[in-house]
Amino acid sequence: MRINSDIAEDKVAAKLRPRLRLLLARFLLIIGGVIAALLIAEIALHIGGFNYFNPYIVDQDLGYSLRPGADGWWTREGLTYVKINSQVFRDRGHSIAKPPDTFRIAILGDSFAEAFQVPLEKTFWSVIEARLQQCPGTAKVKVEVMNFGVSGFSTARELILLQKRVRQYSPDLIILLVTVANDIRDNSQSLNAYKRQPLPYFVFRDGQLVLDDSLVAARNRTLTFRLQRSSLGRSFSWLQNHSRVLGLIYTVREANQSSQPSNRDKQNEPGLDSEVYRPPSTPDWEEAWRVTEALLVKMRDEVQMKGARLLVVTGSSGIQVNPDATTRQKFMNSLGVGNLFYPDERIKSLGQAEGFDVLNLAPSLYEYASVNRVFVQGSSETGGRGHWNEIGHRLAGELISRQICRVDFKLVQSPETPR
Repeated sequence: MRINSDIAEDKVAAKLRPRLRLLLARFLLIIGGVIAALLIAEIALHIGGFNYFNPYIVDQDLGYSLRPGADGWWTREGLTYVKINSQVFRDRGHSIAKPPDTFRIAILGDSFAEAFQVPLEKTFWSVIEARLQQCPGTAKVKVEVMNFGVSGFSTARELILLQKRVRQYSPDLIILLVTVANDIRDNSQSLNAYKRQPLPYFVFRDGQLVLDDSLVAARNRTLTFRLQRSSLGRSFSWLQNHSRVLGLIYTVREANQSSQPSNRDKQNEPGLDSEVYRPPSTPDWEEAWRVTEALLVKMRDEVQMKGARLLVVTGSSGIQVNPDATTRQKFMNSLGVGNLFYPDERIKSLGQAEGFDVLNLAPSLYEYASVNRVFVQGSSETGGRGHWNEIGHRLAGELISRQICRVDFKLVQSPETPR
């Protein structure tokens, strides 16, 4: 009976083998066809010049940061080739140890400092480095400007960045670029347009300003985050950033997301956050200002503790520097304000009271734009919406250089260097 059973099983197996081979052949043919189609699509997108550039990665301290070694064409505002250095910032490489007789300046800021919209050599911090070398006080020192700007960073995250990563470079001067149009909002989780993202904040508890990184810590404990930081995750990240087919998929997805009403509202300048141009009228805005001012004072303390100096620079929004007086006046009338410099003046007053320097750029940028009838942000096509263009960066660099040139260039010693 066993022999007969084995014979029957062999007959069944013999009948199944051709079917299995056929199924396997069809499966391999389908897989091969999919791979061939993807390769053809990759080649076609390459020939067609399609580009998808996402230079950001998850970060265990900051929520996200720039990706080391990322490079590509930034097309969302202008057309610029962007390269991120190995130290995960948009700049040339810098040694951690400060070279002898070098005056180091560290730039902290958001997308205005990141400056993907203009070539590296046209950024305001490149202008600063070139202009300061002509100051009388720099005759015996070399000026080195280091850019640590990352899009979307709040004052809170810039403080964390200073504490955890910038200090090691022993900067002599910290320039904090404050984008008044959204930084005050971004320092408040209740007001932040991206409040659901796992980002760190500072909050008041028992009258003390303390770090609240609970959202980041919760994200860091997830399996998804651990996979993203694993070898497998890094491999997939590489594929994400080099596959044009995946890039096309992400582009379509982002376009769909930005078309949603809630996201369209976020992109509607003219003032980004209209409430920032007048005294706070709600508890959330009062708290956002309270936290922001406390963060600036804390940053002053952090900088001075290392023997360095702090210069807070308030940037500009498109409506603040719009050369068309009618457009500006219409916006001011809608808010019931006489000018658009309330946040700039408030931070200037804080600096005077707390003993740190503040430079307001917006009034000077507006004056230049108004007299010369040019846009220093965006373009005529965008109605001045967007980031600084090459004119704006040049003017910002010149104004900041003029401010810095007045100080003496006292050097902070590197930790490795005897005092």
